[in-house]
Amino acid sequence: MKSAIALGSVLALGACAPQAGEPNPGFLVDPVADGALFVAGKFGNTLAKVDLSSGEQTLLVESCANPHELATSPDDRYVALACYGGQTVDIFRTEDLVRTRSIDLGENARPHGIVWHANGDLYATAEGRQSVFWIREPLGAAETFEYATGKQGTHMIAVAPSGNHAWTTDLGSKTVTLVDLKTRRAPRSVEVGEEPEGIALSPDGETLWVSARGSDKAFALDPMTLEVRQEIVTGAFPLRIAVRPQGDFAVTSDLADGGLTVIDTATGEAVRSIPVAGPDGAQERMQVTILWSPDGERIYVAETRDNTIAEVDFASGEVLRRLPGTGGGDGLAIIE
Repeated sequence: MKSAIALGSVLALGACAPQAGEPNPGFLVDPVADGALFVAGKFGNTLAKVDLSSGEQTLLVESCANPHELATSPDDRYVALACYGGQTVDIFRTEDLVRTRSIDLGENARPHGIVWHANGDLYATAEGRQSVFWIREPLGAAETFEYATGKQGTHMIAVAPSGNHAWTTDLGSKTVTLVDLKTRRAPRSVEVGEEPEGIALSPDGETLWVSARGSDKAFALDPMTLEVRQEIVTGAFPLRIAVRPQGDFAVTSDLADGGLTVIDTATGEAVRSIPVAGPDGAQERMQVTILWSPDGERIYVAETRDNTIAEVDFASGEVLRRLPGTGGGDGLAIIE
């Protein structure tokens, strides 16, 4: 993340987001959601659990130094936390947030991006080591395999449905890197805009989506060749990109605009923008991570500086409510 001074400069410079069109036809979803939201408090070194039915924080525990991204296990019984200020991936029970395991990735690992794959394995970036880790059977043997990217700022990660490949965004090197997890061939990297940070793979595995915060753009890439198929202008400073579970839309989290840019994945066009805090509230709230609900009806938006998580109805673009984001909530995970 850039400093507050740098962020102020970004806000001053600004960038034109796509014009907000009429909200999608439909109605607000039921404001009462089911399940639980997990929040990594990167300033408070905490992990919190928020009940989505009541909107109340039900658990808060100490986690590790500067925790960032989260991922839940396929059976929803555990949540894994990337400890960016240290060198471990820590695993907690979702029921009571009791820490059950701490997996050491080695000196100066600084894990950041994390995926708990449907195959049961964990995958994480180790920014300090310029590498990716595959953690096989994290609740059992927890064998670790390290793959060098050789790139500065190996930050976020996406993993193929097969588990054979991973992709990273490398902030310092301005690249996207493809890592072959099974044959250990040399990684392939290409430059994609300025400061690529957000990354998401389409549900069918056919398109890799990247947001470059320094370019105010999103990019659609061929996952295997890393050829850029399309460039899409977004709002200002798009830190994250997330694809709807249905695969029909991708959304960027535009920190300097305090909003979201909605991209039609079929056409590669930005079709509308959704204000969350809006430009006037962008610096005060500092919008970072975004997360879709499993049914694709809501988007959860971490407003780190304001210690809140905005719950947005996707169809209408309305902010339904603001949930607790204790300790500078950043990384998010959800279970139903």
